[in-house]
Amino acid sequence: MVATLAAAPLLTLASIGQADQLAPPLGPCSGPNCPSTWDPPHTGPFNGSDASLSVYVGGDYRVRQNAAEVEGKIAIVGNLDINKANGGAFNMGVVGVGSMVTPPNASDHVTVGGSVTIDGSQPLPSRLFIGGTDFFVQPPKALWGNLKYGTTLTGLYDITPDGQAIQDPTAIDAFSNLTPVIEDHSSCMAQQTATGTVVDDGTTVTFTGDGTSARQVFNYGQNIGTDGGIRKIDFAGIPAGATVIVNMTGSNVVVNTSSGTGNNDDELTALRPNLMWNFPTATSIEVKGTAQWQGSIMAGNPASTTILSNPGTNGRVYLAGSLQQEGSAGTEVHNYPFNGDLPVCGESPSPSPSPSDSTSPSPSPSPSDSTSPSPSPSNSESPSPSPSPSESTSPAPSPSPSETTPEPTGSTSTPAGPPLPDTGGGDLVAPAAGAAAVLLGLGGGVLALARRARGRHS
Repeated sequence: MVATLAAAPLLTLASIGQADQLAPPLGPCSGPNCPSTWDPPHTGPFNGSDASLSVYVGGDYRVRQNAAEVEGKIAIVGNLDINKANGGAFNMGVVGVGSMVTPPNASDHVTVGGSVTIDGSQPLPSRLFIGGTDFFVQPPKALWGNLKYGTTLTGLYDITPDGQAIQDPTAIDAFSNLTPVIEDHSSCMAQQTATGTVVDDGTTVTFTGDGTSARQVFNYGQNIGTDGGIRKIDFAGIPAGATVIVNMTGSNVVVNTSSGTGNNDDELTALRPNLMWNFPTATSIEVKGTAQWQGSIMAGNPASTTILSNPGTNGRVYLAGSLQQEGSAGTEVHNYPFNGDLPVCGESPSPSPSPSDSTSPSPSPSPSDSTSPSPSPSNSESPSPSPSPSESTSPAPSPSPSETTPEPTGSTSTPAGPPLPDTGGGDLVAPAAGAAAVLLGLGGGVLALARRARGRHS
C-alpha cells in the first residue's frame, strides 16, 4: 500500500478557514501533558497523557475471543461485558503496546453507565486490568485510575493503587449527551459532496482526491474487501494537511484490508491524524484483516454494532451504537487523536457541565510527562514486575480500594460539545510504561514482545 500525497503547499488550519475540530472531550488530545509527537505502536516509557476520550460507546461494549486491550480514556453509556474465549487479561486505559499516551494519572480511566460483567467460567477466567506500573524507570512508578460504573460489578479485576472501583450512577452523565453530537457530526459528513473518486480494481481500493481541497470527501457505497477477500487501500491526490472524510454509506459494511502499519515510513500514518472513516447509517460494521488500521472511526446510528477484529485500530473510536472487540490474535485499540476539521451543518445540543471525574485523592506532585519519542520495541522482555494490585469480585461495595491478590498468569453540526470533564488527576506519576506480554504485528512483521507490569495477554 502506498498513499500518494499530492505535491501542494502545506495546508494549515489558518489556510483552511473555519476549523471545526471536535470539541473536548472528543477529537484532539487535551490536557497539559499532550505529547509533541505520537510514536508508532510500541512498548516503552509513557509519552504524556490525554484527557480526551479515546473510545466512546453509546451502547454496550463487548469483549470476545482473544481481544487484548484498549488504550486511553473510555466512556461506555451501556454495559461492559468481558467474556474472552480462553479467559485471561483485558487491559483498559493503560496498555502494554500502543502510543503509550495514557489517561491522566488519578483520573477516571473507564466510565460505564450500566453494569460491568467479567466472565469467570473459563479454566483461566477473564480478568480486567486498569492502571499499571512502569519498570522502564527506577524506581518503578505506578500510574493509576478509577473504574466507575452505574449498577453492578461482577468478576475479577485488578486496579493499580490508589485506583478504585466506584459505583456511581451519575458518572456517565458527563458523557451520555455525546451520542447526539456524534449522530449530528456523522450525518453532516454524509451530506457533503464528494471531492474525489473511488476505484476498486480487485486488489486495491484507491481514493483519489482533487489535489487542492482542504477537506477531501469520498462517498463509497461498497465494501472494502469481503469475508472471502482482502483489499489494499491507497490514497492519492491528497494535499498535505487536508482533512480526509470517507463516508461508507452501506447498511452492512465490511472493511477487510491489509493496509496500514503505523510505522513512520507508511504514508497512511501521515494521514491518520486527519483521517475519519464515517459510517452514518450502517447497522452492522466490521473492520477486519491483517493491518494496523489507520484513522478514526465514527458510527452515527445508535442501532449499529461495530466489530473490530483487526490486529490494531489506531485512532479515535466514536460510536453512537455498540462495540464488539474480538479477534484471534490479541486485537488492540491504540490511542491516537483526530485533529481534522469537520463540516458545519447546524447546531446540536450542548450537554450540561459535568462533575469531577475522580473522587480519589491525587498523589503528590510528580514530574511532567515526557514528550520525547519513545524507543522502538524489541524482542526482549522488560524487567519482571513485582506482584500487582488487586483482585476483587463483585458485587462491589461502595467506593473502596480492591483487595490485594497475586498477579494472574495470564455531523450535522459544529456542536459546542460538552465541556471537558474535570479529570481530577494531575500529572502522570512519571514518564513510564508497563510492558505487556503481547505479539503485535507491525508492518512487515516487526514483533514486539514484552511483559506488562500487571499480567499477560491471553
